[in-house]
Amino acid sequence: MKKEKTEQEAYLELAALCAQAEHCQQEMRDKMRRWEMDEAVQERVIGRLVKERYIDEERYTRAFVNDKIRYQKWGRRKIQQALWMKRIDNDIQQRVLDEVDDEEYLDVLRPLLKQKRKTTKAQSDYELNQKLLRFALGRGFTFDIIRQCLDVEDEEP
Repeated sequence: MKKEKTEQEAYLELAALCAQAEHCQQEMRDKMRRWEMDEAVQERVIGRLVKERYIDEERYTRAFVNDKIRYQKWGRRKIQQALWMKRIDNDIQQRVLDEVDDEEYLDVLRPLLKQKRKTTKAQSDYELNQKLLRFALGRGFTFDIIRQCLDVEDEEP
C-alpha cells in the first residue's frame, strides 16, 4: 500500500524539482494528479510555488523556446503547439515567440535544409524543393521562412 503525500511533502518535492530546472504549472499539476492529490491541494501547492517564484510561466517559456530552437531545431509552429499542450497562456507565448528574430530561425533552418538536400533523392529540382518544404513544415517552420531558405539555395550554383 502506498502512502499518500501530504501537502507539505508535495510542495517540498516540487520545489526541489523546480530549483533544478524550469517547469510549468501544467507539469506540476500532472505530477500531483499522478500522486492522486486533491484538486484543492494541487491549487494551493501551485499557488505557493508561483508566489515563491519556483514556477514562472514566462521564464519557463523563454527557456523552452530557446532550447527547442537551439537544440531540437524546431520552428515557430511546432513550438507553439508544444506550448499550447502545456497550457501556457497565449499572451505569454506570443510575447516570447515575437522576441525571436526571423534571422534566428533562418540560422537553424539553413544548415538543416542543406544537410537534408544531400540525402534526399528526387527526379527534379521541383520535386526536391517539395520534399524539403514538407520536411521543414514538419519541423514547424513557417512557409515564409522556408521560402527564404529555399530561394537562397536555388540561387547557389
